[in-house]
Amino acid sequence: MASLFERLKADCASDWQDYSHHAFVEGMRRGDLPMAAFQDYLVQDYLFLIQFSRAYALSIYKSRSLSEMRNGLEGLKAIMDVEMDLHVRMCERWGLAEVDLEQVPEKTQTIAYTRFVLEAGNAGDLLDLYVALAPCMIGYGEIGARLAGDATDDNPYAEWINEYASDGYQELVQATIANLDELASVMMTEARYPQLKRLFGAATRLESDFWQMGMDAARGGEGGEAGA
Repeated sequence: MASLFERLKADCASDWQDYSHHAFVEGMRRGDLPMAAFQDYLVQDYLFLIQFSRAYALSIYKSRSLSEMRNGLEGLKAIMDVEMDLHVRMCERWGLAEVDLEQVPEKTQTIAYTRFVLEAGNAGDLLDLYVALAPCMIGYGEIGARLAGDATDDNPYAEWINEYASDGYQELVQATIANLDELASVMMTEARYPQLKRLFGAATRLESDFWQMGMDAARGGEGGEAGA
């Protein structure tokens, strides 16, 4: 029987394809993504991760057992101890210190996506929250693993790709999928599935918007420079 994630992904196949094969992603794969696009994205993604840390903290609060609380803690630690460190490390090479990152204004796409996820968790239960988080947590692992097959050592985005293709992150992906299935086994009914699908589809489209934000910045749109 397919996992809940695989079912959601299949039922939102067009949105998932647009997200996981977005021009931004394909540019990273080839190594020809404009650096201005990546820099703008990475700065906003740091701010994004601050809000996603809050979402995982909310998952701990919403948990009904110590086991569920530990699952939320693992996600929180992955963001705060691994992903945010990657962002700080890369941004420092461009002369942007961690203290400066926190002063950058959030763009509309950052606000829209992160508040959508937080609202899903606040208004719903733990399953709603994890379904809204899934495109990010699981999707980045899928993208990293795919891109790692093509990325060369001289690819300017190899560090980002290798982080999400790493064994540690791939283990987190599998744990996230298993956690969704465990929650669904006791919290999901067929009558509820369409709402979960809507949540998943909306979050996936917001992921595509987030990539596009970086592309637009590189083309001279709003916030054309990292940290603008």
